[in-house]
Amino acid sequence: MSQDVVLLEISGDTANITLNRPAVKNALSIEMSDRLMEAFLRVKRSTDVKFVVIRGAGDAFCAGDDIKEMIRWVEDEHGMGTQGPNGIMRRVRLYQDMANTLEELDKLTIAAVDGVAVGGGLEITMACDFVIATARSTWGMPEVDSGITPGWGGTTRMSRYIGKRRTKEVNIIGALFPAKKAVEWNLWNRVVDDGVLDEEVEALLTVLRSKNLQACRQLKYIINRGCETDLYSAQGYEMLSAGLSGAVNGAWQVADADRGMGVLDFAQKGELWKKRRGLARDFWAD
Repeated sequence: MSQDVVLLEISGDTANITLNRPAVKNALSIEMSDRLMEAFLRVKRSTDVKFVVIRGAGDAFCAGDDIKEMIRWVEDEHGMGTQGPNGIMRRVRLYQDMANTLEELDKLTIAAVDGVAVGGGLEITMACDFVIATARSTWGMPEVDSGITPGWGGTTRMSRYIGKRRTKEVNIIGALFPAKKAVEWNLWNRVVDDGVLDEEVEALLTVLRSKNLQACRQLKYIINRGCETDLYSAQGYEMLSAGLSGAVNGAWQVADADRGMGVLDFAQKGELWKKRRGLARDFWAD
């Protein structure tokens, strides 16, 4: 991608995405958000990319949505300001789609945080699989002091990570917290010394590259889905994932399955397909 506000560099199995508005602490302008979504979609389409690392340029990860631009959220395409609340809802839905796309990538994602990560910046980290931050980093949801509320994870994903009571504290008070608090509260994974963030990210990538990546993809999927549903349903995801793991590791044959013959016979309108359809087509159809 040649656009300067979001840099996407794909090197081997890793996509490096850099938020690149350092003069405003990488605040998410409308243009940056649109470009970021394009980057996520490009990565999503790739089968070569296995890992994604998101960073911020300069001395910040991301200062959140560019509040100075929010008045544009209510404008129509002609700038006449006729969309009102619907314009805001459309923009928030776009941001939710962006966070959901990031969270659901079949890649392992790492937020490498150095400096401030607040508002939308913090919401990006919560959609990643791993978050590593420097000791000088700070985080929070200060929207309340601008008279607005979060729209794409600041209350929803956060409460799933740290619980209802602490999510209220973070959002209603609007304080900025040290990185170590995010680790203590299970919001981020690890804090490292200033100046060694890149080394720690590379060390994590080395560990992840050693894994059975199909197993990692399955684990990511069943954990993401399982925590959003009841225990009984979540156990179903685990069971099916276990079966898939067995199949992709070689134990794929099932004695009373037809091993793809049903699909092949349908294409050829063979005897197996004709027998099955003949028995089923009019059975109890009266």
